[in-house]
Amino acid sequence: MNTRSKITVLAMVALSFAFSGKVTAQMMKEKTVRVGGAPMYPSKNIIENAVNSKDHTTLVAAVKAAGLVETLEGPGPFTVLAPTNEAFAKLPKGTVESLVKPENKAMLTSILTYHVLPGKYNAKEIWAAVKAGNGKSMMKTVQGEELTFWTKGKDLYVQDSKGNNAKVTIADVNQSNGVIHVIDTVLMP
Repeated sequence: MNTRSKITVLAMVALSFAFSGKVTAQMMKEKTVRVGGAPMYPSKNIIENAVNSKDHTTLVAAVKAAGLVETLEGPGPFTVLAPTNEAFAKLPKGTVESLVKPENKAMLTSILTYHVLPGKYNAKEIWAAVKAGNGKSMMKTVQGEELTFWTKGKDLYVQDSKGNNAKVTIADVNQSNGVIHVIDTVLMP
């Protein structure tokens, strides 16, 4: 390799380090929340962050099986109530395995979109809606049915149409296209 080629290669390597360092520094300045052991960056979209959470591998697999990845990578905004792997484990044995089969895609899509609100609602806004609603707030999901939000002490809960309650365990995980609230139970339409 001649001297000019070596200089060109070194310059490209230096630029790539400088660029990656700038991106890393920018990400370090972002206010992140750790979910499933991974930092969630507000500059990344819902999918880009969710795939890094070790607590949401079942949810990510279900989103892929339902064909919703592209939607949740889109501009949104969305409020996602994200059940953990432990939440999915509470379902009757074999439920998740059955839902991710191609023949059950419509049912899986219905369940997953029941966990998504159109728009971005942080916990403070949901609390205010609950207070204004005398202890409850109904919110329509992307799936079309409503969820009921309520509070107990310092905790925020959401109830599905079947009367099951999920506790918000991590609120306000901001994303570039919305917000995630981690929940401890799978909601059913």
